[in-house]
Amino acid sequence: MKRQVIIVGGGASGLAAGIQAARSGASVTILEHTARPGKKLLSTGNGKCNLTNLVTPKGAYRGGQPEFIKKVINNVSVGQTLDFFRGLGIVLTDRSGYVYPNSGQAATVVEALLFELDHLGVSIVCDCQVEEVRKDLTLMTSKGKMKADSVILAAGSMAAPKTGSDGSGYKLAAALGHHIIKPLPALVQLKCREKWYKQAAGVRTDAWVKLNIDGKTVAKDRGELQFTDYGLSGIPVFQISRFAAAGIEAGKAVTAELDLFPSMDFTAAEDFLFERVRRFGYRPAEEFLNGVLNHKLARVLLGETGIAKISSTRDITPAQVKKLCSAMKGLKTVITATNSFDQAQVCSGGVDTGEVDPCTMESEFIDRLYLAGEILDVDGICGGYNLQWAWSSGILAGTYAGRGKQ
Repeated sequence: MKRQVIIVGGGASGLAAGIQAARSGASVTILEHTARPGKKLLSTGNGKCNLTNLVTPKGAYRGGQPEFIKKVINNVSVGQTLDFFRGLGIVLTDRSGYVYPNSGQAATVVEALLFELDHLGVSIVCDCQVEEVRKDLTLMTSKGKMKADSVILAAGSMAAPKTGSDGSGYKLAAALGHHIIKPLPALVQLKCREKWYKQAAGVRTDAWVKLNIDGKTVAKDRGELQFTDYGLSGIPVFQISRFAAAGIEAGKAVTAELDLFPSMDFTAAEDFLFERVRRFGYRPAEEFLNGVLNHKLARVLLGETGIAKISSTRDITPAQVKKLCSAMKGLKTVITATNSFDQAQVCSGGVDTGEVDPCTMESEFIDRLYLAGEILDVDGICGGYNLQWAWSSGILAGTYAGRGKQ
């Protein structure tokens, strides 16, 4: 008789786990509490589904146990993941290391996963709320009591709750004895104190963003920075946001420095500005940065340094030039909060990975209970890393849950 494997959660990791458990010889049921599986996956990569990345920079994955993450990714590598999707009939395309389906549509990835699950005879039960998982692997659900030989918790995090990630998996894991590191929004926008953001709203510009907590730099990233009426957005902000969230949660002073002119170092930028005073002294001072920065952003900087009040560029003093250069190369802003889980792509925090076997994804507390995906204390930077975590952890959990104890 086949092993009965029940997977709680029909997201990326749950669907991958279902395929692998069925391929390992088990009879598999996926319980999804929304009306359809794979809903969050549909929105990844702006609907194009950045499946993974061929380059993994240092710090691409974050969590309390870095070695745990490394072992899991090594156990199911990027290469194995590419083979997994090719085996589903997905043609892959490499865009400077970022891997997408050649269709450019996340929907085709979800469909390919569902086609394979159907082919393997996996049952997917939607609109099914799992209320409790008991230590004997009996599940109490809104559709009745179920019994499994192995259970995989792949119920996601609290990020983007409209796609089904409501944090319910944390409660199930906690009831089974697992420690939950407080989930916080990650890959999310930052709210700032300064009033000038309303004036700069809508501006996009290349910049370095350096995050400081209690005066110490903890993270930095460069890319297209986006100004909103409440603060900062854009990829470089998303990359550092999990550290901002942790600092705010700890009650520390969280600030950022924005290098809005990253093409030059400070000395070169200062010389550049002095030369502009000499060459364009005839211009109105409020147009001093015309052609250098976006008009909106230039007005903010000129206002913050007092130059906007001067009538002519020739009247800008050396002290004001230095002050303006400091603002362009390190505009300081106070971070007051992150946006909510509604806007977050993922979470930091989750089930403590020190309580999970990285070779099998099995719980250290409950025999034949496995955990995969965002429910764990693992989050990645933008660029396909969070999906790679879902595939690696899901495939690994599915393999061992389906195979059972050897």
